[in-house]
Amino acid sequence: MTISSLPLSYCTNVHPGRTVAEVEEGLDRFTLPIKQNYGSELAAGLWLAAPVIRELEQSPDALPRFAGGLQQRGLRCYTLNAFPYGDFHSARVKENVYLPDWTKPERLDYTLACARCLAAFLLEGTDGSISTVPLGFKPFEHPADFAQHCADQLVGLARQLSRLHEETGRLIRLAIEPEPFCVIETTAETIQFFEQLRQHAADAGALDVVKTHLGVCYDVCHQAVEFEDVAASIRSLVAADIRINKVHITCAIEIPVPGQHPEALAALSRYVEPRYLHQTFARTATGSVIRYVDLDLPLATNPAPEFRDASMWRVHFHVPVDAEQLGPLGTTRGELKRALAVIPELDYAPHLEVETYTWEVLPGGGSPNIVDGFTRELLATKSLLDL
Repeated sequence: MTISSLPLSYCTNVHPGRTVAEVEEGLDRFTLPIKQNYGSELAAGLWLAAPVIRELEQSPDALPRFAGGLQQRGLRCYTLNAFPYGDFHSARVKENVYLPDWTKPERLDYTLACARCLAAFLLEGTDGSISTVPLGFKPFEHPADFAQHCADQLVGLARQLSRLHEETGRLIRLAIEPEPFCVIETTAETIQFFEQLRQHAADAGALDVVKTHLGVCYDVCHQAVEFEDVAASIRSLVAADIRINKVHITCAIEIPVPGQHPEALAALSRYVEPRYLHQTFARTATGSVIRYVDLDLPLATNPAPEFRDASMWRVHFHVPVDAEQLGPLGTTRGELKRALAVIPELDYAPHLEVETYTWEVLPGGGSPNIVDGFTRELLATKSLLDL
């Protein structure tokens, strides 16, 4: 089968978007030039922060006007990134990106509002997807019944998405995105939570709507950073009947035998930056994995012996997906190729989105510029997918 009949998407969370005007400025300044350089139909995977969603819903004509603007620009939108709730371009995002978590009514309300907006963007016969936080951040303090509270809210969301489908004819699915150091981070934890969620849904008489509307966003570099076998991971989700509603096409930093490559560690120190969280994992010679919540200068410049002597490091820093190497640093592009090779085995087509949100914080200020960089990423991805 073909991987997808929809145009390839890229996520606009790489651009500031604190207001509707700022989102539209990003579309004109970046997305349209990228589309022109790409030379093929392109979809915008919109990130619409909570203040933007409120602005779109505060007057009867705001949402239709914005949707009309997408059409006038020749842009399709079939997926939203509702993972970052607030300002994803503030000076320090880090662990704040996981707030509010899925026990909070604000997260449910925001996601439902995103679904209402997405329903207005979708073309007839096109399903939509919305990616979201993997419940919450593990290092935060959570009550014993945290997962149960998340399940309550997610069942409520599924019911509302089913109602929206009945009212509008637009089928929209949630895509929970496992991520390192989150409550759901590994494939095994994903499967375990979905078993709990479905049992809860069955008890509430909502199993069908949960199975229809709730699935995962598979961010390839997240599972690669965990040192999972990405092909086996995807097949495990399929075997557990968990729908992959969205695939984030991403690459992370990789350093084989860092102790033998001081030039690589010196280069890595340039990727220490204050805005985003860069979870760092090291696989030892025995196969065990050591975890560090965020890349910092002490870790990069003077790692502890168990880290320095590891056989490989992987760092959750989204780097351009067309790059096999970044100077002395490697990338997980090989894992991306393995993941995309498995996707055609599915009997449905998940939404595909390039999500390199870090261009502004790359060493050298993101040079070359975002338009050129994303154009290369999209063309390289199109080649991999044989679209």
